[in-house]
Amino acid sequence: MKLLKISTVAALLVSANVYAVENVKVGGDAKLFYGTQDAGWFSGADSGLFEKDASYADFGVSLGVTADLMENVKAGVKAQLITTLGLENDIVVGGWSSAHSSESGTLKTTEWISEAWIEGKIGNTTGTIGRMTLDTPLVFTETWSMDYNTFEAITITNEDIPDTTLTGMFVGQSNGYGSGGTADANVMASGGAFSKLGSDGAFIVGATNNSVKPLTAQAWYYNLPNTLDAFWLQADVDYEGIIAGAQYTTINSDGGTDSDTAFAVKLGYAIPDIATITAAYSSVGDKGDRGGVYNIATDGQYSGTASALYTEFWWWFQTASVTGANTMTLSAEGSVADVDLFLGLYSAEIKPATSTTTDKVDEITFTASKSFGPIDTSIALMYDMFDTDAVKGPNYMEDLTSFQVYLTYNY
Repeated sequence: MKLLKISTVAALLVSANVYAVENVKVGGDAKLFYGTQDAGWFSGADSGLFEKDASYADFGVSLGVTADLMENVKAGVKAQLITTLGLENDIVVGGWSSAHSSESGTLKTTEWISEAWIEGKIGNTTGTIGRMTLDTPLVFTETWSMDYNTFEAITITNEDIPDTTLTGMFVGQSNGYGSGGTADANVMASGGAFSKLGSDGAFIVGATNNSVKPLTAQAWYYNLPNTLDAFWLQADVDYEGIIAGAQYTTINSDGGTDSDTAFAVKLGYAIPDIATITAAYSSVGDKGDRGGVYNIATDGQYSGTASALYTEFWWWFQTASVTGANTMTLSAEGSVADVDLFLGLYSAEIKPATSTTTDKVDEITFTASKSFGPIDTSIALMYDMFDTDAVKGPNYMEDLTSFQVYLTYNY
């Protein structure tokens, strides 16, 4: 396999030693993810759990380095590599990642530089330029999959106002778009290639304030010239175990007639050392030119793209966030014998103004996770129920049981 991009990280390590760069940190992870389901959607075959035609897997490695170049200036670079290890020849039919390209039925190993940035700080103002992760409600890095999408951007944050963070950024390019194929979890363009976000990039400004404790409020505005503009408002409270929050967003597509709107609320309670129980509700307007309020950076995904709504499904993304969706969720999480347990119940009814029928999607998710030193392990069991064929087409609307195994070694 080609090692050119991984070698870039090694070259920076050598340079750091030569020029006495300080506070050098090297790290990353190695992941092996496997999933199977009781329907052979990839191949069209009538398959069951653990059979090749209904299973998918990938092995991924990331390696990165950060260092202080001088006082108040630091830089970082990180590479990702994804391979199926040839498992698609015998054990699975496809991969987790949409970064693969295919040759003669074999998914090719893919590697790319996911991060390469430099950051400087003057007083309470920090500026970053380069290739990086982002975390805003409508444009963000999705980290739930084998790989993660990143952005080529310029960001500036300021904290001169007490308990307030002001953010401004220009995002030029993104690699968070998967075109489908045999991948089951797409947050990546083929080859990890970057392309323009929207028609002419994106301008984003935001403010987060915690002056009135325990309330945290945030407001964001997005402008993608010749594509769309949007805003997101959110307020969250975490007080003596009581968890509450509210969200509202509107997305206006250029040249469109109907805005995409949504609101969500949540209420929960954390019982110390026992469990946290949370209920949430969201409603997306039944009209909208864009089709929903999901992540702008991964719009168009074959398997659905995540949203920042409180009601986001654990696995069946792009359900709670699509046009006309009314969603209720209930979740409980806690630890037993150092094993983290999670149970989530999700139910959505979807009826856009243009539809004469109501789609219903329900999901039950159970996960168990435990760490053994640097090794994180997790299993997930999901049961998704559908009662119409309108969400992903007639071949996809069967009730579905999925089982997944996540193994991660952190270094």
